[in-house]
Amino acid sequence: MSRVGKQPVTLPKGVEVHVADKYLHVKGPKGQMSTPFHSSVTLQVDDGVATLAWADGQNAFAGTMRALLNNMVYGVSVGFEQKLEIIGVGYRAQAKGKTLSLSLGFSHPVDYPVPDDITIETPTQTEIVIKGIDKQKIGQIAADIRAYRPPEPYKGKGVRYAGENVRRKEAKKK
Repeated sequence: MSRVGKQPVTLPKGVEVHVADKYLHVKGPKGQMSTPFHSSVTLQVDDGVATLAWADGQNAFAGTMRALLNNMVYGVSVGFEQKLEIIGVGYRAQAKGKTLSLSLGFSHPVDYPVPDDITIETPTQTEIVIKGIDKQKIGQIAADIRAYRPPEPYKGKGVRYAGENVRRKEAKKK
């Protein structure tokens, strides 16, 4: 039995959840999302609490569907954010409309196009804040930006997640 799948999902005020055409639809104050819904799992909504049930022996997707539902409900009600830090002399970022301009020590600036449903802010030149309702998309954008210049192990220069622990190596000795 799925321990995660058994747990109910509480729905905040203003959040609607329903299944239609094999898709799970969640609508809230920050927007709406939908994802494919597995046919062996059923959704029951009672008094602001959503619970999942499944056919006997078909609980492999129950925990996954519950986690997806929970992330979608949280996204449309509160929203997700991911913070990145830039460390290095001359490394900086600047949000310009729907593009993020990165200066990461290359001979050219790197321009990252921002999708429509995501907002990117740069409170300082060395901080990037990615906000939106889709947890997966925010994580992927953060990974794409980090991939331009991942932190190197000798001086720690590069783009890293906020609070990320970079393992440092000792320099070569004579």
